Order: sequence, then C-alpha cells, then structure tokens
Amino acid sequence: MTSPIPFDLIVIGSGPAGQKAAIQGAKAGKQVALIEQTREVGGACVYQGTIPSKTLRESALQMVRFLQATEVFEFRMRDDVKITNLMTRLDRVVRAHGKFMKDQLTRNGIDCFHGRAGFVSDHEVRIQKIDGTAALVTAPIIIVATGSRPRVPDNIPIDHEHILDSDSILSLVYLPKSLTVLGGGVIASEYASIFALLGVYVTMVDTADRPLKFLDQELTDEFCEAFEKTGGHYRGGQKIATVQWDGCSKVTTVLESGETLESEKVLVALGRVSNLEHLHLQATGIQPTTRGLIPVNHHCQTTVPHIYAVGDVIGPPSLASCSMEQGRRAVCHALGLNPGVAPEHIPMGIYTIPEMSSVGLSEQEATAKYGGATVGRARFHEIARGQISGMTHGLLKMIADPKGEQLLGIHIVGEGATELIHIGQMGLLHNMPIDRFIDNIFNFPTLAETYRVAALDIAKQRQH
Repeated sequence: MTSPIPFDLIVIGSGPAGQKAAIQGAKAGKQVALIEQTREVGGACVYQGTIPSKTLRESALQMVRFLQATEVFEFRMRDDVKITNLMTRLDRVVRAHGKFMKDQLTRNGIDCFHGRAGFVSDHEVRIQKIDGTAALVTAPIIIVATGSRPRVPDNIPIDHEHILDSDSILSLVYLPKSLTVLGGGVIASEYASIFALLGVYVTMVDTADRPLKFLDQELTDEFCEAFEKTGGHYRGGQKIATVQWDGCSKVTTVLESGETLESEKVLVALGRVSNLEHLHLQATGIQPTTRGLIPVNHHCQTTVPHIYAVGDVIGPPSLASCSMEQGRRAVCHALGLNPGVAPEHIPMGIYTIPEMSSVGLSEQEATAKYGGATVGRARFHEIARGQISGMTHGLLKMIADPKGEQLLGIHIVGEGATELIHIGQMGLLHNMPIDRFIDNIFNFPTLAETYRVAALDIAKQRQH
C-alpha cells in the first residue's frame, strides 16, 4: 500500500446521504473522496430498495387500471407472470438515475473510489479494492454514510429463494400464488399491499395489533380496509416460532400460538441493521450503541468531532429525504458554513397501496399538548377529481387546535398522498390559520380541494 492520498473530505458510502454530503463538500471548493463498496453509485436506495420497489408498485397500479377497463375489453392476467415483465421500466429508470448521479459527481470533480472502506485511524481510511490491491486516503473531515441492510433473525433460515428478505424479494422469477409477510412496518406493509394487488394471496404476521402503528389509526384503518379488499390478511398479536421450507412446494410458518401458515414464499421484513461491521470503528474511538447505531448530536457529529455519521447508520427516521439533508448539513457544519434553518415538520411518505403520508401533530399528540384538538375530514369520494379519476378511496384529516383556528397537522391516505402532503407542510411552516384554506381558491377539480373541504369541516364545528 502506497502513502496516504490527502483529501479535504472523505465520504464513505454513496447513497442519498453520502452523495449529498460529497456534492456539498465539492460545491464548497473542497477536494472530496467518495468511497463506494459496490460498482455503481447510489446505494441500496437505487438498486435494492426505493426505486425497484416503487417501480413494481407502479406496475401493479397500471395493471389494476387496465383491469378496470374490462367493461370494454375482456382481460385476464396470465398464470405465469414474470416479475421481470412487471418491471420492464426498472432497468431504464435505474440506469438513468445512476447515470445522473455519476455525472453529477464527475461534474463536481469528486474522486470516486470503488472498494471496501475501513478506518486505520481517525483521519485515515483504507480502501480494499476488488483486485486485491489497497489504497490509503486521509482527510481532516470524514463522513460515514454506509447505510443499512435487511435484518436476518437468528431463528429464520433465509435462503433468498423460498424465504426471502426485502433485497431478494425482487429477484423472484414468477409471481407466487401465496406469500406470508413477517413484519408490520413500512417495508412489510408496502410489499404486502403491492403483491396483494397483483393477485397474490398475502398474509401479514406481526406482534402489533395493527400495521404501521406509529401512524394515525384512521389512516391504518383505511389501509387495512383496502388491503383486505384486495385479498390480503393481517394477523396481529402473533409471534413467530419457526419458519421452514419443506424442500418441495411450500414454506410453513409456525406461530407461538400453535397455528401454522403455509405459503409458496415468505418475505422476512423485520427491520434493518446498520452497515458497520467492516468500518473498523474501533480505530477511531467511536463506540456504537447497543442497537448497532453510530451515536451523533443534532449536527450529526460523532464523539470524535471531525467524524460525522448520516443516514441509516444513525437510525430513525431512516428516510431518503432526511438522509440527503443530513449529509448536506453535516458537511456545512464541519466546514463552518451556514446550513440554513433546521428542518421542521418533516413529512413522512409510505408507498403502500393506497399511499399514506403525514406531517405535524397527530390527533393524539395535539390532544396531549393542547388539551384537545379539532379535526376536519375530507374523503376522496366527496371530491369531484376523486370521482372523475376513480380515486374514491382516500381520506385527508386536518388537525387544528381546540378552538379550530390553527393548523397543527395533516394526515392523508389515498393515491397522491405523498404529493398532497406538501401543501400541509407549507401551511405548517408558515403557521397558516385554518381559515386561509377557506378564503383562497383551489383549482377545480383537484384532490387539493380536500384541504378546503376539511377546513370547512373544522369551521362548521366552531359554530357549535
């Protein structure tokens, strides 16, 4: 190994957090080294997670729209539908996104290294390349953005063929007839709803009494209703005893209650773990938490002040949107630049079918903080655009203070929720009173009109 190559900034990992950190460093005039273990930049977000799963989701929705046209055309889905056929756009989308990111790094003069990074000291990083050679880089500032991977429970023998995780689920050749999904979080709920809509018999199993328990219950109730309508089933309050492939045709899941579930495939979606094992963090003096995360302060600064950690390696909210901003703000802080006002009212988007999104206080949180809450509701079937587009299954829930005057939160379930939420986000950021949604004009017909309908619902309650 040759002498260390000096840089101003080293970024380990090229996912959403690492990429934005590297770009910010380069835009500040610094010489940046970006180290990525895989051949392409973009991380799991581009190649195993967000983009592939959302492409499959879009294919499922397009198929349903086509089925809805059967009043005119006679249509039936083939029994041997290949996953790859459902994801014809995936390769094009991934290549386009990967090229955009690579061009952006090149345009900003960032030095990209392909290899596995490990700390030698708190200022030096060793890059182990796939050809067996190694390089050493050094910098006064280092950003760790190595992301996460699916958690593998000790008692479940994931073989990536019959018992899959959230990375290998997309390697399925054919749609299975039946699928058991272990977990009730975001990834489990997204895949469960997608496969159910594709006609797969899906059973979700989790310890919680309802999926996505951190969300407003009215949203999850609407989600569960839609999930059941597509043939999905949720089994709450259950713990897994064993999962076993029979070597022939089915996987048997035994619950601690003694009940057994049989399905063609099983998806294990029981959380994710941070990618720390190859970093040799001990060389820096950083001690991970008991949950395997890197502890940081509100600037994403670790206990070693010139080393920052961003994205999934520091834990929730583990949203790509937040990770990007963490990367940018960490580098600004490290370089003494003003990162701007700290983000408030971070929207959460969940790409189940139907979509769900929320920002601000929930009804329960508002009640706890203000001693009560006024809630306005608008259902998509009441809105002309919902009727015209056939998007009649949806709800926008507006949370106001007890007097019904000040906006405190927005919660939406229904197609377009992750886009619609940003109107509410802007309202919260500008402390918008409820009446501003009534006094102003929304395009007609649009789903955005739900804001006005929900505000009118709150105004009506003020009269009593």
